[in-house]
Amino acid sequence: MHSNESRAKAGGPVSSASINPTVRRRRLGAELRRLREQKGLTAEEVAQQLLVSQSKISRLENGRRSISQRDVRDLCEVYGVGDESLIDGLMTMARESRQRGWWHAFGDVPYSVYIGLEAEAISVRNYESLFVPGLLQTREYAHAVVTGIQPEATPEQNDKRTDIRMLRQDLIKDREDPMRLWAVVDEAALHREVGSPEVMRRQLAHLIEISQQPHINVQVLPYSVGAHPGMSGTFSILDFQDALDASVVYLEGVTSDLYLEKPTDVRLYSMMYEHLRAQALNPDQTRELVEQVARGFER
Repeated sequence: MHSNESRAKAGGPVSSASINPTVRRRRLGAELRRLREQKGLTAEEVAQQLLVSQSKISRLENGRRSISQRDVRDLCEVYGVGDESLIDGLMTMARESRQRGWWHAFGDVPYSVYIGLEAEAISVRNYESLFVPGLLQTREYAHAVVTGIQPEATPEQNDKRTDIRMLRQDLIKDREDPMRLWAVVDEAALHREVGSPEVMRRQLAHLIEISQQPHINVQVLPYSVGAHPGMSGTFSILDFQDALDASVVYLEGVTSDLYLEKPTDVRLYSMMYEHLRAQALNPDQTRELVEQVARGFER
């Protein structure tokens, strides 16, 4: 299993529990949803009984909101749960889910839910159309991307977000138990000058080098493909070791992010990803193209 212990040996970020709080919250929410459905209640009916909003019940069940032990006790009472050991177990999960992950040391992080899921994933399938995937970026390139995306952010905020991105890369640097990364990158990302020609040259050289790692697969989708499934937008598919944790499709937005967990949605995006991989250059052809583009930046 992709354990936190192995990451600790490699010097990577480690959560305070064997399962990081984001994933623990997600599991707890799934169990609460199961208990509600077993009772035959809708989220709206539960919200009415507890005098809370339906959106709160939904956020608790999808793991996007911290769950207090009181929330668990109230929900178990509504669902008629009489097994005290089950209630105690759920309350323990609620307490542990409120612990803070390593990324909270940097303050408010807009995509903290994604970081928590990524930290527990055994593999990520990523499609990027505009820039090199975050886990494969050099620090200079990452800082230029962060600054360009958030032009009104302060230098301190941009430095913080760059630091977080660099720490996330420990997931694929872990020599003992690295996360598997599949990356399909649109050719446009190679040509877009981010930072400077020198920054691009070093970024592309890094991409060639890191793509030769056995757990990292990089493929470029060339211009010659024309229209393709990825034109609807970038996305990532996260897969987990434990059967309790269903795969998640992540869609990043400007003001909010979207997480798709329904099996039908995950299957649809998985099929889209397979089409992208089939249309993309193979890894060797990809490195040849990256080398060719890098030479252009040298000139």
